[in-house]
Amino acid sequence: MKGVSYITNNKNRKTAVVIDLKTLKKYDEQLEDLFDMIIAESRAEEPSVSWEMVKKNLKKKGKL
Repeated sequence: MKGVSYITNNKNRKTAVVIDLKTLKKYDEQLEDLFDMIIAESRAEEPSVSWEMVKKNLKKKGKL
């Protein structure tokens, strides 16, 4: 793919990717969705907090 390069280790296995900024901008929305999915998956085991509790805490801090 144009604008994408890989960094390999001494066994010639891909270990990282370098993406040209122009290419990143072209796929901005898709990348944002990908990052959101990665973050959500990484936090899947965290306890959830109700929306009512979030609002209550924001009001206490004067941010709502």
